[in-house]
Amino acid sequence: MLINCVAYQDGRKLADVAVEDISDYVARGDCFVWVALREGDAAELAVMQEEFGLHELAVEDASRGHQRPKIEEYGDSLFVVVKTIEASPDGNELVVGEVDVFVGPNYVLSNRQNASQDLLGVRARAEREPHLLKQGPAFVLYAVMDAVVDRYFPIADAMETELEQIEERIFVQSAQRDNIERLYALKRKALTLRHAVAPLLDAVGKLHGGRVPAVCADTQEYFRDVHDHLLRISGTLDSIRDTISTAIQVHLSMVAIDEGEVNKKLAAYAAIFAVMTAFAGIWGMNFKYMPELDSPYGYPAALLLMVSVCCYLYRRFRKAGWL
Repeated sequence: MLINCVAYQDGRKLADVAVEDISDYVARGDCFVWVALREGDAAELAVMQEEFGLHELAVEDASRGHQRPKIEEYGDSLFVVVKTIEASPDGNELVVGEVDVFVGPNYVLSNRQNASQDLLGVRARAEREPHLLKQGPAFVLYAVMDAVVDRYFPIADAMETELEQIEERIFVQSAQRDNIERLYALKRKALTLRHAVAPLLDAVGKLHGGRVPAVCADTQEYFRDVHDHLLRISGTLDSIRDTISTAIQVHLSMVAIDEGEVNKKLAAYAAIFAVMTAFAGIWGMNFKYMPELDSPYGYPAALLLMVSVCCYLYRRFRKAGWL
């Protein structure tokens, strides 16, 4: 669906453009056209390909969707894929969307897919800064990428907060199963965000310093800013990943310690009952000449001895911390 189709000149809005007139404005050279699509299908992209002269391979990737974050150069134009990350309504999962951006010397075409958050704020911000917008399509690309990347920060902050909450309860025995489930869910979230950040971090590094595509030659410092933001998020994700791994190891160690405590208790009680079994086994043998068999106090004395030995063993195990 077409959201906006606007021509800009010297950083200011020139006119709303009909789709069939896009090629005329693109051919002028003194302005650029910024088109925004949402869930654009193959037919709409085919029309845009004809109007803008887009490369067929880039259009094919945009039509298929589910692309890895990347920046590809086709002649004097760029094809950029960035992933949008949003929390699901219940907050338990992350919803991954995609923004495909075609950038040329005098045009920008964005196609947003599976993302509930719109990019209207990007256009409004750019129009409020005509001195920046006059730099052309490269600044629009920066604004779109910056808006998408900035929305990664709340996701990463929420994961850090959740991890701190889990750490506070990690030594609560009644919450161990819940903690490990939350840790693995958080690990999946961190991995989802990393899949969006890591490839884009490498790609954006090509837009500043060294050989830079001609369309971005005058806006390198802006893309350096995006690169710095991605580095910060990547560092946060590394910290989260390390902390999750440590927390899981602590949890497994606690499970092993608990199992050891249970095994010690079982071994102590087994030793106590083994002594009783030994005495009972001895006195249960049918020998004729056993002095205590003829004594009226033999049976009570045997029980008293067995109980005394068991109490002694119980106290020793208790003192040793096994019971």
